[in-house]
Amino acid sequence: MTAVRLHGPADMRIEGIPHPGPPGPGEALLRVTTTCICGSDLHSYKDARIGNVAIQKPLILGHEFAGVVEAVGPDSFDGNFQPLQAGTRVAVDPAQPCWHCEMCEQGHPNLCHHLHFCGSYPDHGSLRQWMHMPARTCFPIPNSMDDVSAALLEPLGIAIHAVDLARIRVANSVAILGAGAIGLTILQLIRLSGAMPIFISDKFSWRLALAKEFGGIPINCDEVDPVQAVEMATGGQGVDVAIEAAWADHSVQQAAEMVRLGGRLVIVGISEHDMLEFRHSTVRRKGVTIRLARRMKHTYPRSMRLFQNGAVDLLGMVSHRFPLEKTAEAFALNAAYQDNVIKAAIEF
Repeated sequence: MTAVRLHGPADMRIEGIPHPGPPGPGEALLRVTTTCICGSDLHSYKDARIGNVAIQKPLILGHEFAGVVEAVGPDSFDGNFQPLQAGTRVAVDPAQPCWHCEMCEQGHPNLCHHLHFCGSYPDHGSLRQWMHMPARTCFPIPNSMDDVSAALLEPLGIAIHAVDLARIRVANSVAILGAGAIGLTILQLIRLSGAMPIFISDKFSWRLALAKEFGGIPINCDEVDPVQAVEMATGGQGVDVAIEAAWADHSVQQAAEMVRLGGRLVIVGISEHDMLEFRHSTVRRKGVTIRLARRMKHTYPRSMRLFQNGAVDLLGMVSHRFPLEKTAEAFALNAAYQDNVIKAAIEF
C-alpha cells in the first residue's frame, strides 16, 4: 500500500509499505479517506521534531483524519460505546490513552501516562491508505457529513477544550492570537458563548479577512501593535480572556499584556523552540490565571452536534485540496504560507 513518510526536515517521500493485515481484538482496520494538515504537523515537517520529541526513524505524519471501517476485531466498540460495524464511515480521535492509569481513571485521558498519538514519534499517523486504530477512537458520522468535515472534527475538538479551559462567560471580552484553523474555530465557538468584543490578531491578511467574516475584530500585527490596539479598544483595561493559538513565541507575552487584572490566559500554540516565555511581573502583578491546553477530552460528540446544527463553518477554512501523491507539495506550500493557505486537506 501507499504511505507518505517523513525522513528528515522537509523530506517527505511516497513509499510502498506492507498492508497492516486484519485487526485484533478491540481494533478496527480503517481505509483512510482524508487527512488534513495541522500546525503541529508543520513543526515535525520543518524540524523533524516537536517539542523535545525528535523523529529518529522515518515517520508517517497525520492526525486529523477520517476513514471507512474495512473490518473489526472481536469486542470492538466505537467511541459511543456501541458495536462498530464494517462499512461505517468514521471520524477518528488520534489519541490512544491506556484508560487504566491514574490520569485516565480521574477523567483526564488527554494526560494519560501511556498516551499514544497518531503521527507523533514513534507512532505512525494517517498519511497512508490503511491503518489499525482502537475501535474506541472511531466515531460514526452521518451520511450528510463529508469526509473533510469529519477530519476537521479533531481541530474543532481542540478548540472546544480550549474554550472550556477559558471559562468564557456571556459578554466577556476576548483576544485570540493566531487566525489559523484553531484560532478561527475558537473564534466561532466564542461567538456562540455570547462573548463580546472578540479581537483576533494575525499577520496574514487573508486569514484576518475570514476572521472578520466569522465575527471577529481583526488586528494585523504586522501593521499595528496588537497590544496597544486592544488597550485602546478596551479603555486601557484589557480583555477578560486571551487565548494564544499561534506559535507560542512572542505572542505569549502579547497575550499576557492584553489580559486585564485578574484575567485568564489560555495557551494552545506549541513553541518552535520548546520554551514558554513571558515576563514574570506582567502576569504576577495582574494575578493572571494561566492554563495550557493539552488536546481535548471526549469532544467528538459535541463537535458533531455543532457541525450538524450549522453552528460552525469548517469547510470555509479549507483553502486547498491535494491527492495523497501530492502530499509533499501540500506541506511545502503550507509551511511557507503560500497561495493564501489556511487549511489543506489530503484526499485519498
